[in-house]
Amino acid sequence: MSDNGGKGKAGSSPIIRKIKKNQHKHHGGSWKIAFADFVTAMMAFFLLMWLIASLNKAQKDGIAEYFKQPMKITFFGGKNVGNQQINLKGGGPNIKDTNGQVSTTDKASTQSKQAQDIQVIQSDKEQTQKLEELKSQINLSIQQDPSLSGLKNRLLMRIVSNGLRIQLVDNKDQSMFDVGSDKLNPNMDPMFAQIAKLLSTVPNAIIIEGHTDAHPYHNPDELEYTNWELSTQRANAARRALIKAGLNPDRVKRVSGFGSTMLLNLKDPYAPENRRISIIVMKSSPNENLILKGDHIMINKSNPSNQIQSNTSNSNTINTGDTTNKSTH
Repeated sequence: MSDNGGKGKAGSSPIIRKIKKNQHKHHGGSWKIAFADFVTAMMAFFLLMWLIASLNKAQKDGIAEYFKQPMKITFFGGKNVGNQQINLKGGGPNIKDTNGQVSTTDKASTQSKQAQDIQVIQSDKEQTQKLEELKSQINLSIQQDPSLSGLKNRLLMRIVSNGLRIQLVDNKDQSMFDVGSDKLNPNMDPMFAQIAKLLSTVPNAIIIEGHTDAHPYHNPDELEYTNWELSTQRANAARRALIKAGLNPDRVKRVSGFGSTMLLNLKDPYAPENRRISIIVMKSSPNENLILKGDHIMINKSNPSNQIQSNTSNSNTINTGDTTNKSTH
């Protein structure tokens, strides 16, 4: 038994086990694309940081002003940094130079541009000073005139980027116009007369704007008459009042209506102070062609019949006679 068992054990074939190792497949290249995008984004970020670090305070303030109120800068102007030359640190053949380099061919034009910028800044300061004096004269004349004592709280004045903004506003007790009307109330005549007298002492161009509150204009007989037309008609009525008081008609370069799109009191769109007339005394004479082609409803100066024309259609004119319109607002 033992021999048989021994033979059987010796005669069995050996079992060989082979461990197969799975070879990893070759990785794709998608990670390279993601990494390249990451590197590009980082390069753009540090380039942006470099450019921002190269700006001075005035240029940064100009950019910040635009992003705060882009529509305001578009319509009324502001600090313009678009035409200024910025010398970036580094650049040029000498990579160790961190003060910025300008090619010799551009030095003359750069110096000329800098001289012009200095003149513009000096001129702007002088005009701002003159407008500050005009503002003080208006305040003083209203305080000294007893007939205007009840209107002084309705007069707002502020120096803005393009000139002196004089605003005549309504309050809960007094209004410049009747509801839905473009006929100026007689109690405003002394105020317009005094303003026209003082505006005649300076040669600056003048822009007049009309604004309404957010109450919609309802008139079933004239469905096309809205706050846009009403604000424009009221601005034109203010123009006529100033001219009647002695202001040179050629001084008025634009009459615009903004409806309720530019509220003075943002918290209460229906507040009476949103109904106002703005008179802007410009710092310098604006480009008349640009004004007449602007995106506002304005005076058609080629028409002697005192009509208002919208630039959306050359044939769409609105009669600006002193008519009283009915409204529910």
